[in-house]
Amino acid sequence: MFVDQIISFINEVGFPIVVTLYLLYRIESKLDLVVQSIQSLPERMKV
Repeated sequence: MFVDQIISFINEVGFPIVVTLYLLYRIESKLDLVVQSIQSLPERMKV
């Protein structure tokens, strides 16, 4: 049933938009790690 929902969504909004949304969802967690690393950088540079 989930696949049917995805296929209907692709038909409604188009394949490029679906791919873009998927990639944005996937990269969000990686961006959170980058932000955490940048925020901890000044503390790590003190040592």
